Amino acid sequence: MDMHSRNEYLKELQERYFQTRSKKEKSSILDEYCRNTRQNRKYVIRKIRSFRSSAPRRRKKRKVIYDGYVKAALAKVWEIFDYPCGQRLAPLLKTEVARLRQLEEIFVPNEVAEKLKTISPATIDRKLKHQREVLHLKRSRAKPKPSSLLYRKIPIRLTEWDTSKVGFLEIDLVNHCGSSTQGLYICSLNTVEISSGWWEAEAVMGKGQDPTFEALKKIRERAPFPWCGIDSDNDAPFINHHLIEYCEKEHLEFTRSRPNRKNDNAYIEQKNWTHVRKTVGYLRYDTDKELAIMNSLYENELRLYKNFFSPVMKLKRKIRIGSKVKRQYGIPKTPYQRLIESGQISETAKRELKILYQTLNPAELKRTIDRKTHELYKAYQEKRKGGEATPFKKQTPRTVTSFMIQQPPTGLPHDMI
Repeated sequence: MDMHSRNEYLKELQERYFQTRSKKEKSSILDEYCRNTRQNRKYVIRKIRSFRSSAPRRRKKRKVIYDGYVKAALAKVWEIFDYPCGQRLAPLLKTEVARLRQLEEIFVPNEVAEKLKTISPATIDRKLKHQREVLHLKRSRAKPKPSSLLYRKIPIRLTEWDTSKVGFLEIDLVNHCGSSTQGLYICSLNTVEISSGWWEAEAVMGKGQDPTFEALKKIRERAPFPWCGIDSDNDAPFINHHLIEYCEKEHLEFTRSRPNRKNDNAYIEQKNWTHVRKTVGYLRYDTDKELAIMNSLYENELRLYKNFFSPVMKLKRKIRIGSKVKRQYGIPKTPYQRLIESGQISETAKRELKILYQTLNPAELKRTIDRKTHELYKAYQEKRKGGEATPFKKQTPRTVTSFMIQQPPTGLPHDMI
């Protein structure tokens, strides 16, 4: 008896084998098959069971907890808070869902609201996968010489910050020059407090030392905490006598990063993208109208939205496992929450922050931010007198700033020589 015949024979006996409940009858069926095929009994038992397991099984459907109503409400809240990841959105859902219902920004029943408060970060990312695909949510040349005495006055600091102390900032300039660095254009002075993630920015025309210095003082006046020190890169707007003397007078620690090492300013480099580039894009802004719109955005709605309703993930520890480093993060919290819990700001500042928080509507802030960014893009189009451009597409730099025009030949024609 060949293998095909044995399998067909086993399939015939299989139905009888599983229909009977008597062990004695099952044993006799196995005896019959082993006697006719001369196969081992244990092997036959495994084979007959494998035939049964190969049959398609009906998978029991899991009960749906987060249905379409929860998904629709989740997408709305996700849009209000500027499309954060699941880990950053989960703590916001616990604290802001009731607030948004009270402000009549979302209309959901109590059952859906309770589900939003208990949904996990992984489930949030899974439920919003389609929405992410639809929206396509992805990611100065003038410097002192290295031998300058200014460089020697300012010590180098790496990213080894003590994140438990409030008051140390990283600062940087973001150029809005488009595809060419020629002429005068707007730059964003970007600052972030290391411990809490509190962010402030100010737009300045050009990269001059004086306007940059004045913008930094404006930012310090708005900050709800005392400054202890600042850390910058090696750009000329920062490495100058104005800032050095100011820090010495105000007893501020002034440090700088290593040249051409962006990772030394990792905190501010991250904010350059998430807070500035994602908001105003990569176009060239160089008019007073654009400057006014950007400062109106930085000084009002954008700073409130990012500091009060944009959670920040903070690294707790690094664990090395072989050749890999596993990073463990704490619960994401907003810069406002971290400042309140730090215990390092005055009671007056804490009380003012709490009062300000109670007056804010994150959905209204988001709408105003969108309106002002639209005004900024409209001003850009008016300046160019029409024409379409993509604000959030990185511009390709032009290496050629002027083109040579071939001059017509001079002298007598060759046939007359």
